[in-house]
Amino acid sequence: MILLQGRGKAVCTLARDYLLRFEDEGVSKQVLRTYLDPGTATLRPTTLSGVYKRLLESAQNANMRAGVIGGAIGGVGALGPLLGNFEPLEVSQKFPGGWQEVLDSIVRELAPRGEIRRTPRSIWPLYCRTILSGASFLSQFSDATDFYRWVQVFDRDHRTRPALPLLLSQEVDGLGFALSCDFFKEMGFFNFGKPDVHVKGILSGLGFIPPAASDFVAFKTIIAIAKDANLTPYYVDKVLWLVGSGRFYNHPEIGRSGRVPTKRADFVEWASDSIGARSL
Repeated sequence: MILLQGRGKAVCTLARDYLLRFEDEGVSKQVLRTYLDPGTATLRPTTLSGVYKRLLESAQNANMRAGVIGGAIGGVGALGPLLGNFEPLEVSQKFPGGWQEVLDSIVRELAPRGEIRRTPRSIWPLYCRTILSGASFLSQFSDATDFYRWVQVFDRDHRTRPALPLLLSQEVDGLGFALSCDFFKEMGFFNFGKPDVHVKGILSGLGFIPPAASDFVAFKTIIAIAKDANLTPYYVDKVLWLVGSGRFYNHPEIGRSGRVPTKRADFVEWASDSIGARSL
C-alpha cells in the first residue's frame, strides 16, 4: 500500500490552484469543474456503436497517432461510413482481407493526408488492426448495457480493477495498458486514470514514482493519491493532465484555440517547495 500522508491531497489542490493562475486566459472554477467532475451521463455512450467509436478514439490518443490518424482524415468520426456507422458486428464481418483491406478502403474512400506507411508496425497498419480486433472483441456483447455490466464486475473491487485494462490490452491490438485506462476513464468509469506522459512526468518530478516507473505503477499511484485526497482517480488524472498539457479541448475560446501556456517543470518546482518532493 502507498502511504501519502496528505501529500496526495496537497498536489491535487496545488494543481487546481496552478490552473486558476490562467484566469486571464479564460480558466475559471466553472470551466475546471466541467473537466474534473463531468458526471457519468455526459460521458457514457448509450449504444454499442458509441462504445466502439470511443474505443477507436482512445486508441489514437498516444504519441503521434492523433495527428497521423484523426488529423489526416478529419477525425475518427470520418470512419463511420466505412465501418457501418461503428457497428462492431458488421465491421468484424466486412473485411475478410484483414488490416490490409481496411487500410485500402480508408485510402480509397478518405484519401488521408500525409504518407501512409504500410510496414506492419507503422501507425496506420497498427490502427487498422485495432479497428478489426476492437470490433471482434465488442461483438461479444449484445448492447452497451451488457458491456457496462461486464466492466462493473471488475470495477466494483479495487483488487480486480487493474486486471480490466490489462485484459483489454490483450484483446485489442494497439491498445496498451495506458490507452485501455483512457478508454474506461473517458466513458465515465471514474475509478480509472490514464498514466500518460504528462501525468507520469509530474508524479516522477514530485517523487511519487521513480523516473522509469511502469504504467501499472503509475496507475496504482493515481489511485492512492485519489484516496488520500478523497477524490476520484479521474479527477487526479485530469487535473494533472491539464497542468501538463494546458489543453482545454472543450473550450476553444480559452487561451489560444483552447490551450494555455502551462509548464510542467514550473509546476513541479513550485509544488515541490510546498509538499516536499521525495526522491525514490
